[in-house]
Amino acid sequence: MKIFNQTRKATLAEDVFMAGSFLKRVQGLLGKKVFNYGQAIVLKPCNSIHTFFMRFPIDILFIGKDNTVVKAISGLKSFRLSPVCFKSKFVIELPPGTIKFTSTQAGDRLTLK
Repeated sequence: MKIFNQTRKATLAEDVFMAGSFLKRVQGLLGKKVFNYGQAIVLKPCNSIHTFFMRFPIDILFIGKDNTVVKAISGLKSFRLSPVCFKSKFVIELPPGTIKFTSTQAGDRLTLK
């Protein structure tokens, strides 16, 4: 699967893991030692995340209806909670720096295929 920002004409990730079950969402990035540029995890459904016991910061995109970015958080550090984003249908976790590098921001429309 690939995640593409249609608004900015930028590829966010080409190696995407879908975490659609409760257990896969709970596990997420826990136990991972590296999270390379071009990788992503999609947590669906989801409107809030945590980074407890993670070894690195992450970028987070909260995605609403029509695959529109509702909120973008850059570099959320370990042992933190994100805010609850009630308009979010799912969350995309990305390596740190991805949001800045691709200029992704609230209002951008993404495609996942």
